Amino acid sequence: MTETTLAPGAASPTESRRDVGFAIGIVLILAVLFLPIPTFLIDIGLALSIALSVLILMVALWIHKPLEFSSFPTVLLIATMLRLSLNIATTRVILANGHEGLDAAGYIINGFSNFVMSGDFVIGLIVFAILVTVNFLVITKGATRIAEVGARFTLDAIPGKQMAIDADLNAGLINDKEAQRRRSELEEESSFFGAMDGASKFVRGDAIAGLIITAVNVLGGMIIGVTRHGMTPADAADVFTKLSVGDGLVSQIPALVVSLAAGLLVSKGGTRGSADKAVLGQLGNYPRALFVASILMGVFALMPGLPFLPFALLGGIMGFTGYAIPRKLAALKRAEEATASAKEEARKAEQRDSVKESLKTAEIELVLGKQLASQMMTNHGELSRRVGKMRRKFAEQYGFVVPDIRVTDSLTLAPKSYQIKVHGTIVAAQEVKVGELLVLTDQGQSLPVPGDETREPAFGMPAYWVPSAYKDELVRRNMQPADNNTVILTHLSEVIRNNLPQLLSYKDMRNLFDRLEPEYRKLLDDICPAHTSYSGLQAVLKLLLAERVSIRNLHLILEAVAEIVPHVRRSEQVVEHVRMRIAQQICGDLAEGGPLNVLRLGNRWDLAFHQSLKRDNKGDVIEFDIEPQQVEDFGADLSRAVKTHMRDGMRFAIVAAPEARPYVRMIVERMFPTLPVLSHLEIARGVDIRQIGSVS
Repeated sequence: MTETTLAPGAASPTESRRDVGFAIGIVLILAVLFLPIPTFLIDIGLALSIALSVLILMVALWIHKPLEFSSFPTVLLIATMLRLSLNIATTRVILANGHEGLDAAGYIINGFSNFVMSGDFVIGLIVFAILVTVNFLVITKGATRIAEVGARFTLDAIPGKQMAIDADLNAGLINDKEAQRRRSELEEESSFFGAMDGASKFVRGDAIAGLIITAVNVLGGMIIGVTRHGMTPADAADVFTKLSVGDGLVSQIPALVVSLAAGLLVSKGGTRGSADKAVLGQLGNYPRALFVASILMGVFALMPGLPFLPFALLGGIMGFTGYAIPRKLAALKRAEEATASAKEEARKAEQRDSVKESLKTAEIELVLGKQLASQMMTNHGELSRRVGKMRRKFAEQYGFVVPDIRVTDSLTLAPKSYQIKVHGTIVAAQEVKVGELLVLTDQGQSLPVPGDETREPAFGMPAYWVPSAYKDELVRRNMQPADNNTVILTHLSEVIRNNLPQLLSYKDMRNLFDRLEPEYRKLLDDICPAHTSYSGLQAVLKLLLAERVSIRNLHLILEAVAEIVPHVRRSEQVVEHVRMRIAQQICGDLAEGGPLNVLRLGNRWDLAFHQSLKRDNKGDVIEFDIEPQQVEDFGADLSRAVKTHMRDGMRFAIVAAPEARPYVRMIVERMFPTLPVLSHLEIARGVDIRQIGSVS
């Protein structure tokens, strides 16, 4: 067995035979111009011309966009040459054999002369003149003008379209392959409209040539009939006029059809879809217009002197169409929505079943034991409402929307336990007593009802689990019992608050920036990437959230960042400057309308932290070096001072020197994660300060 391979660019045997056949057809058309052919071949050629023109019209009607028929100029030239060659062949036959009778030029010409002219050449002349006028002055002239304007506008728009393609490619909206396809389509479009501008001249010249050839046939035939064949002038005029006009009609009808196809093609412009959808669809998209036209037809039907049936029938059809179209459109819309919904469900089901879906983890997830889940899920609507309210509260308080909270159950978990996960990692786990109430108590306080001593999961405060039967007694004694939902959601809220930096994703940050006013987006463009990156801004926001500082005033934060980033690049230093600029917000959130309670460092620890800061030649802090024993002593002093005031339920902040504040915070957060640490520069002007003690 042998294999045959084609060289690159070589045509297959089938394509080669097709090329040869096409070339032979063109040669035959040219041969008809010079060689005499029998009448039966003329009939075949005229039938082929009519069939080809009808085919061109149907293709022009059904294509979706003009470029799908980009070969139209070539086809138009071939069809025009076919008609002109047949015109010359029929002229030769009419002049040579016209004296023999009306069948001398073939049966098609005789048939058209009898059918259209009804045996009277005057009727034929009038019909022929009207066809030529319609083709030459109406269709051809309009198509020519549209083609000229279309070619001009297309060529003028090429540079802008090329720039748009390059911009989309540079922005990453399209790939190289798509850009290449668009450039190729743009080149084809410009070539097509340029060729259509020239091809429209073929149609115009064909109409003029048909008129001249008919006049030559009539005059030449009469002269030859009288001088060569001894016919009387009347007989010669009758025979040769009928034959010439019949020949002209056979030529002008295909020419008119092709002209109509050219006009439809160039007038289609940017409209997509076949002609029936484009025209009828747009005409039928306005039911009110159909109703008005229907009423007008009804008025015409009732007017005296006008026929009733045609106008009434048209009015009824338009009225019914205007009534039916909105319902059909609504049904189509419902079907499309149902199809889209089914596809979306299928896509989601496929995603759930795919291996890739198992790689995705929820940013916040609450996993419940089976018994706890059965109790909490009985009122799923209430749980969803409370979770939504909690997310809105976080958005108002901290300035960004925390991710969706997924609530699931697990058989591997103890029935009365729950876990809180952040990015798939367990950050808190606890067991509750299903159906009982949690009551907070002061240290050493006893309960008036029986209960089991425990620790509140969110803050570690002393508490008791009490049977729900004693709820009224607890309320009567001014105690606030909490059910399982409240306990779990409070714990979840505190876990989210402790993990705010991990929950501010890059996507969330960009969404916040997109909602800024145009002036601040311009400021953002000045900052990034000239002085810092978006990741650097994200680091600044995360450091603020790590100390529970709200980023709701994002415009103030950006202004502060813009001030400092030309001079400082480290995120920690940028954050210290930002905190100083939003001091009013920080103090206001801590004071909550009252005085700001502060716990300052004693002189000993102020001096110790100051001496632990190592500086470079410029005076900038480059290292924090403190003895481990001093850290332990500071922790002991801090614990005594803080716990004393925490037992009183007072909210306060520790105040340290500006340069030492980050390092004091680093030690404090390991012992008291929620305790804020301020610097002296972060105490806003006009804030009422109350010193409640010192760490010494």
